[in-house]
Amino acid sequence: MSGGTDSSVAALLLQDAGYDVTGITFRLYEQAGGTGYLDDAARLCRQLGIPHLTLDVRDAFRTDIIRYFVDEYMAGRTPVPCTLCNHRFKWPLLRQVADERGIYHLATGHYVQKRWIDGCWHITAGADADKDQSFFLWGLPQDILCRMLLPMGGHCKAEVRGLAARRGFAQVAARRDSLGVCFCPGDYRTFLRQEVPAGSIVPGWFYDEAGRCLGKHEGYPFYTIGQRRGLGLQLNKAVFVKDILPAENKVILSDSLRSLEQTEMWLHDWHLVRPAAVLHHDDVIVKIRYRKQANRCTVTQAPDGRLHVRLLEPLAAVAPGQAAVFYRGDVVLGGGIIAAAGRSAPSDRACHWGGCVPAP
Repeated sequence: MSGGTDSSVAALLLQDAGYDVTGITFRLYEQAGGTGYLDDAARLCRQLGIPHLTLDVRDAFRTDIIRYFVDEYMAGRTPVPCTLCNHRFKWPLLRQVADERGIYHLATGHYVQKRWIDGCWHITAGADADKDQSFFLWGLPQDILCRMLLPMGGHCKAEVRGLAARRGFAQVAARRDSLGVCFCPGDYRTFLRQEVPAGSIVPGWFYDEAGRCLGKHEGYPFYTIGQRRGLGLQLNKAVFVKDILPAENKVILSDSLRSLEQTEMWLHDWHLVRPAAVLHHDDVIVKIRYRKQANRCTVTQAPDGRLHVRLLEPLAAVAPGQAAVFYRGDVVLGGGIIAAAGRSAPSDRACHWGGCVPAP
């Protein structure tokens, strides 16, 4: 229970369906020490007549999620904190608290659905294409999926706001959606400077693909593959970040978006619900961005254990550190973290197979 529209209406819908609901609010990160969201969540639970728990996990969140976010940028990669948080933090923590209280079902306000297919639970896209969050939940194991209730999956946001207003939650209905990373809703560069020791991020130089110096940059962690805006250069032509070299504090630029196109990716930390449904098939769709982009691909397991993804059409701005998620239609088949694109690189992460459990 964040105190926002989606989690509040999710609790309301679960009550309507006959469930005994307990709300829980995780204290993850608080901007300038603000705790108003705790009061909002507690008040909403009182209105619903349900118990409300709070759990302070700020220290663990800083260690597991914020540290990862900072380290990835400092390594020249582009992190996916919301994906990591869902897979390794929020849902496992929700399960832990539920187990301690003898509660079976787990629920959130995510706009996703789930479906039983060939002996396994799969996340599927939400009914509202503009709010669908299936991209972020590809790594959840079966022992969590089988317990999930997803009351928002079949609704659109406008419908949810209307329901909240009709049921006496006018303030909740009018609340703006949160945007960006919860602990870094603004410019991540300012946040990054605050999190690393002084002198860790220093100016360096932009170069073109031929090695010619094009001008000064503010520090390699402030750039991502494919970036075009905010480079601070006046070249009378569009240029894109093609590569980041942390050891040399160099950022390589190209004036051709086509030069950023890749036809292969290698994934580590991957998870497939049913490997046989993904490997060696030619009808798998891979997405590396939350919205709009979708490419057909074939997936195999490389000798070093990583997944090798061969794209049927070239894809630009493939950034190491980002997620690649596999779909067939609206069904999430799994995903992984991009280790490299266009060429092989040494393996440095573990992988695992998905596992299925009997239907409840």
